[in-house]
Amino acid sequence: MSNGKKVSVVNVRRAGRDHAVVTVHGGTGAYRRKPCSDCPWRKDAIGEFPAQAFRLSAKTAYDMSDDAFACHQSGKKRPATCAGFLLRGAYHNKRIRVRQIFGTLDMSQVHDGGHELHESYRAMAVANGVAPDDPVLAPCRD
Repeated sequence: MSNGKKVSVVNVRRAGRDHAVVTVHGGTGAYRRKPCSDCPWRKDAIGEFPAQAFRLSAKTAYDMSDDAFACHQSGKKRPATCAGFLLRGAYHNKRIRVRQIFGTLDMSQVHDGGHELHESYRAMAVANGVAPDDPVLAPCRD
């Protein structure tokens, strides 16, 4: 959970020629209130990111995960949790549940912005090229 510390990049994994999945620690605990223009959770944004990005980020949808799915537009210097993730992929995420308990995340402020979203992380990943039987998706909670 973020406590307002300086942001530090702890892992960068290539997900394609022009894409990477970046893991950061620290930050202010910011979160997006609605999905951004090319949010991967939006059904009208399929194909914006390579399938490998979804494989590398799948653990955010595992039961009791400590990793959250961040908004790519927020960037690594000012990270913010993705609104699409909060609405469709975070129900079983431990980090998000703790933030709700402590009042640092108000889900009543988060909405879909009028966009149709994928029902789950698995649905989003499959729509973006991950095989439905890919082992990385097996632990995802729907």
